[in-house]
Amino acid sequence: MITFAEDIKDVSIYLSLRQQVGWVSLTTEQAQQALDHSLKIITVYDDECPIGMGRIVGDGAVICYIQDLIIIPEYQSRHIGSMLIERLIAYVKSITLKDSRMMLCLMCAKGREVFYEKHGFTARPTRQLGPGMIQYIRVEES
Repeated sequence: MITFAEDIKDVSIYLSLRQQVGWVSLTTEQAQQALDHSLKIITVYDDECPIGMGRIVGDGAVICYIQDLIIIPEYQSRHIGSMLIERLIAYVKSITLKDSRMMLCLMCAKGREVFYEKHGFTARPTRQLGPGMIQYIRVEES
C-alpha cells in the first residue's frame, strides 16, 4: 500500500533514492544538512519500502522551491509523483501569508516539463520571464 510520511526516517533513505534515479552522489554530511534545512519533507513508501520523496526549501514567505522530487523508476507512471507534488503544493499554500503571494519554483529534468505543466507550472523563458540560471560552486579542501 502506498503511504506518504511527512518526514524522512534517515539520511540513508535520501542517499539511496538519489542513487536509484542516477543523480549525483552527495556526502552523508551534505545530505543531512540539506534535509535539516528543508521546510518540508514528504517520503513515499510502498508498505515499509521507501519509493520516493520530495522536499520544499526556501524562505517560507516570498519564495519556495520544490527540490528532489524523486520516484524510483519501477514506480514511475503510476501517478505517485502527481500525488506527491500536490501534497507539496498544498503545504506551500498552507504557509502562504494571507493577502500575499508565494512564488513556487523548481528546476526539472529535461523532458519532464509536461509533468510539471500539468500541475500549474510555467516553463521558462516566457515573454515576460527570462530563462532560469544556475551556478555550481565547489570548494576544494586545502
